[in-house]
Parts: sequence; structure tokens; C-alpha cells
Amino acid sequence: MKRVSDLKVKIFGDGADKAAILDLYAKPYIHGFTTNPTLMRKAGIRDYEFFARDLLQAVPDRPISFEVFADEFDEMERQARRIAKWGPNVFVKIPITNTRRESSVPLLRRLTNEGLQLNVTALLPLHQVRAAVEAMCGGPPCYISVFAGRIADTGVDPVPLMSKAVELLAAAPNLQLIWASPRELLNIIQADEIGCHVITVTSDLLRKLDTVLGKDLDEYSLDTVRMFHEDARLSGFEL
Repeated sequence: MKRVSDLKVKIFGDGADKAAILDLYAKPYIHGFTTNPTLMRKAGIRDYEFFARDLLQAVPDRPISFEVFADEFDEMERQARRIAKWGPNVFVKIPITNTRRESSVPLLRRLTNEGLQLNVTALLPLHQVRAAVEAMCGGPPCYISVFAGRIADTGVDPVPLMSKAVELLAAAPNLQLIWASPRELLNIIQADEIGCHVITVTSDLLRKLDTVLGKDLDEYSLDTVRMFHEDARLSGFEL
């Protein structure tokens, strides 16, 4: 059974809570961070730029992705240029389409040609991966985030699709594939086994990483029995 030290896939923390991010920053196996407007809204962030710059001061040496939030491509482009200036470890997240399903590929091509580090996000089908690879190949370091967890939510096994995505990126050494939105620790092992470069993991899931990954199943069974017994005792159940 694999342990954290055995993994080749890089783990990025996913969230918008500064305290949680700093806790993860102290762990050597956390190689970077991502966030998005939904996570920031849940965390109660009101000033986007203040939050980002404050976080970058605390985490100056690992990649951090911040997302544009416009829906028009000219405004996305303006926001992307502004976000990119916040620090050398910043990657600008651009959605693969806008809300009208218009492709962002021309914008990806322009920005990567100018040297911006991007993280194209919200990809699911392989045709989106192909288009992103073609647009960003040969540019600066960039990420392609495929939401494998959302693929699994539809009842489709994401592993074959993610394996093909790894193959598509092989011809573009400047690009790294992110397994986004994992649902369980098994996804980390799956991403590692297919050669995926990065997996983003929330704090809730990461809390299990040190305590559960690689644990002996007999011992885990006993822990489960003890948990049920103790909860029944604390509840004062009688028959």
C-alpha cells in the first residue's frame, strides 16, 4: 500500500482559507495551491486582490492559481494581465469556455504567446483537452485542469479519460495535467498510477492523508469497531 512518500504525483492544496493554506504550506508534500471564486465566496472573501496579495506574501515560493471572473473575453484578458503581475509564482486560471459556451482557446493562445503562466480550468471532455494543448504548447509553464471528480459524478470512470489526457500532454513538455475535484483518497493513487502530474486536494480530504493512506486494513477494521462501540456507549443505549 502506498504512502505519501511513495507518490510521484504532486499534491496541490485547494481552498481559500488562509489559515488552512498556511497549515498545508508547512507540509513538505504540498507543492502548490489553487483556489477559485466559489471557494473564495464560501470563505467569505470580499476583496479579491487583497486576499491574493496577502496570501502571496505568506506563500512566495510555490505556484498559486487565481481565477479570472469575467465572462467577456476582453475583460478576462484584462483581468488575467493584472493577476499575472501579482507575483512570479502566480498562474492565472482561465475557464475553457465562458457561460455562453464560447471557447477561450484564442485567448489562451494570445496569453501564452505573451508569456503568461496559465491554468486553464473546468475541462471535462477530451476534445477540450486537445484544444487547450494545441493552444498552449510551446509556451511558458502552464496547467490544464480536468475535473475528474465531476466526470465521476456523472457515473463515468474518469481514469481512462485522464490516462488519455496524460498522453495528449506528452508532446507538450511545458504543460502539466491537473486531476481536479477528487472525491476520495483513492483518486490520489489513481492519478499517481497513470502519471498525472498534479492533483488538487481540499483540506478536508488532506486531513485523511497522514492518518489513513497506507493504513493496515486489519487495524482500520479494529478502529471502526472501536468507534461504533464508543459512540454507542456515549449515547447511553440500552436494550
